[in-house]
Amino acid sequence: MESQPIMSHNRTYGVANPGYVPEAVAGAPAMFAPPAAGSFGPSAPPANMFDTVPGYEGTMAGEGGGFLPPPMPLNPVPQPQPGPEQPQWNIPSITEDTAKEAFALFASSKCCYSSAPAKEGGITNMEAFNTYRYRLETFTESRSTQWAQEPYHGQPVDAYSSPPPGPWDIPAKVPSFFQDSKQIIKVPYTSSMKTCHVCLGMGRKPCRDCAGAGNKACWVCNGSGYRHGDDRCHHCNGRGRENCSHCHGQGSKQCPTCHGKQQLLVYINLTVKWTNNSDNYVVEQSSGLQVENLSKVSGQELFRDSQYLVYPLMSFPDMAVVNASQRFVSEHQGKFSQTSRILQQRQTIELIPVTRVTYSWKGKSHIYFVYGNEFKVSTDDYPATCCCTVM
Repeated sequence: MESQPIMSHNRTYGVANPGYVPEAVAGAPAMFAPPAAGSFGPSAPPANMFDTVPGYEGTMAGEGGGFLPPPMPLNPVPQPQPGPEQPQWNIPSITEDTAKEAFALFASSKCCYSSAPAKEGGITNMEAFNTYRYRLETFTESRSTQWAQEPYHGQPVDAYSSPPPGPWDIPAKVPSFFQDSKQIIKVPYTSSMKTCHVCLGMGRKPCRDCAGAGNKACWVCNGSGYRHGDDRCHHCNGRGRENCSHCHGQGSKQCPTCHGKQQLLVYINLTVKWTNNSDNYVVEQSSGLQVENLSKVSGQELFRDSQYLVYPLMSFPDMAVVNASQRFVSEHQGKFSQTSRILQQRQTIELIPVTRVTYSWKGKSHIYFVYGNEFKVSTDDYPATCCCTVM
């Protein structure tokens, strides 16, 4: 009688009879039917898994929920007031000793720079090019909602027991102004219990490594049960199969979504984000120093105005700063008031010291810049460099 391949039909999600391992018949390799299509469960929750919650109808599953525009304020919004008068204050030029010390420190920080120009060069001219940096910061609060889930192990189920509060009615602890932060809050009265959509309430999923069979073809004999001729394979005792090491021969593994609980607690998460939105404007100066260098240093603060909504600058010695203030204030209020709630604005003006130093070394003239409160140095033509190799 012709031998027939053995088919495994005694598994449901690989749970039943987990110790079953078939014997090979007449040396033929054991064969197993693959799990039915879709038995691994859907990767995304079905749309009907989530309830319709009043006030949260557009909430989606997972991250990336849309931002909710804030409601119209019940009380009149306070109008911005003109800031304090700007003082007439100029930073005094740095001394030659300060310029030399900054240059020497700069040269010593470069492994390929000789210290000779910094030590032996003589300063022939110093010219100050103080410039302004205007900064507007708008501190906002935005809110978004997403459906979330977690394994159910007895948590309270409160959906429909009371109307949930609106997304902007839920209290959140505001951090210090102008500091980014985030808080995730479970929305009250939105929690319900659902059957796990991944394992369909079984608590386990077919093992992907053995396709739910619980065993694999023996790697020593390639599933034949024999090594050489009639020499039975000692690794699998001639069965041609060995237990799957990933599921320990069970054919299934604990569902990673419900952790074997079979049920999920489904609820709405409210994500509250506080963001400090900042824009800077640096006045062009004719010293020759690249403007991007100034973003790495601080200056002397001349002016600070912080209130719910700031008033654009009206009078300042440099009209470029006035124009930047008016443009930024208009852009920020138009951009951020649509999708978030503005909590505070702050505008500042810094005076950044920039000194162009001309020095002579070995009969030739060279230039370097000293800038910022940190006395940073920049130069494009350091006259004594070498190529060195770090061993």
